[in-house]
Amino acid sequence: MTSSMPATKRTGLLTLALAVAVANVSILQTLVVPVLSMIAQQLDTSLSAVGWALTANLLAAAVLTPLLGRLGDVYGKRPVMIAILVTVLIGTVIALTTTSLPLLIVARVLQGSSYGLFPLAMSVLREQLPPARLTMSMAVVSATLGGGGVVGLLGTGLLTRGGGDYHRPFWLGLVITVLALILCWFALPHHVRDKQASTSVDWLGAGILGVGLVLLLLPISQGADWGWGSPQTIGCFIASAVVLVGWILAERRIKQPLAKPSLLARRAVMLPNLGGLFVGFGMFCAFLTITNFAETPDKLAGYGFGASVLSASAIYMLPGGVLGVVLAPLIGRFVQRAGGNQALLVGAGLGLVGFLGMVGWHDEPWEFIVFGTFAQLAVSFGFATLPALLVAAVDPADTGVANSVNSIARSVGSAISSALIVALLESNINPLTGFPKEATYRIIMILGAAAFAAIAVIGTIGIITGNRDRRPDPKAAEEQAQAYAGEFAEVSGVR
Repeated sequence: MTSSMPATKRTGLLTLALAVAVANVSILQTLVVPVLSMIAQQLDTSLSAVGWALTANLLAAAVLTPLLGRLGDVYGKRPVMIAILVTVLIGTVIALTTTSLPLLIVARVLQGSSYGLFPLAMSVLREQLPPARLTMSMAVVSATLGGGGVVGLLGTGLLTRGGGDYHRPFWLGLVITVLALILCWFALPHHVRDKQASTSVDWLGAGILGVGLVLLLLPISQGADWGWGSPQTIGCFIASAVVLVGWILAERRIKQPLAKPSLLARRAVMLPNLGGLFVGFGMFCAFLTITNFAETPDKLAGYGFGASVLSASAIYMLPGGVLGVVLAPLIGRFVQRAGGNQALLVGAGLGLVGFLGMVGWHDEPWEFIVFGTFAQLAVSFGFATLPALLVAAVDPADTGVANSVNSIARSVGSAISSALIVALLESNINPLTGFPKEATYRIIMILGAAAFAAIAVIGTIGIITGNRDRRPDPKAAEEQAQAYAGEFAEVSGVR
């Protein structure tokens, strides 16, 4: 970044770098989904074994995200984000070159560290941007989470068209990771760390939280194979509850905790986290419903459109993904002017229209595309709105951890949604066609609508109780933004 670069260009470059980095999170998450059966076939293993390529990625994300957020607070956002991208790059190279399932799972664990980029990106934006630009930039960066997933699906469809090697989609991940690394290297500012700031990292708290989250997510992702009533499934859920309660008790006794229990219990923080849970649930309801339904051959099942992986991504998913990214600045303006909870209500309304519309009208492709786009836009609204609500609820020093917990909530919601949908589809196979019954998809669509109905309730509660929640002083926020800008100017040689 040169000293002569205007502030608006620096802001634009920073937002672009963070958007590409965050998009890479969802690209890496989704690009393996369409090729799981291909991986199982080419590695000569079972589909349930290959499923660990998804499970390991999710577990790594749950364990690493809060710890990486804290490391960013202690050592600076730039070095931690660069280290994450280098780790993801190593994992992607391993995934590209290995023919071993254990090594592929290791690669997916390394790629799981990418989930820490989103909360760190939100913290960087809050530190570097004035309040007038903050909400819009957060909306743009957040929207790339949904758009990145569509890019991952579309890229996988293109790279595996007509069969081929399962390694090909990872080339897309490699290119985006390298691009994000280059952009972040030049765009992320160097911070002069405050010598009076705490340098302690709550490793014990991070370990306990990681164990609790693994015990929670593991049975959610493997419950269909283990059996939902099996001893290991029930035992993991019970153990998770015990460990997480123990984590809360331990955090209350630690001087510099990983996450303050009092912060997480604050209504203005708890509501966005509940919203994140339901947004994650609704996102996978939309993603799995649209792709699986569109790919179902209508001549055999009596419903669906017989789309390929490529056409399901390009025709049925891409419009909603692109529209969400394009409208992100407008969503940001709406959040800034109307308020986060009001925007959450609008997004919930779009989700209800989308999912209930798909319940009633899914015989023609255009109907499914239109209502599916509404559902995807609802997810974009959620991604764009939740960080703004958290920024309004916490002090700057707590931005990273608050967004980290919100990311975990979305991951838990996504895991619950995917596990539930897979269980519903597998348990309701029509013996005459070999495909899930059409009514099963209606149930999934209704579940998606229920998730956004819950988001509407959360937004309403936020509106009613918002005036009683503590909000940061706008003048103090402006002064802090100016202080960060001055610090950046000194480090970058502007003055």
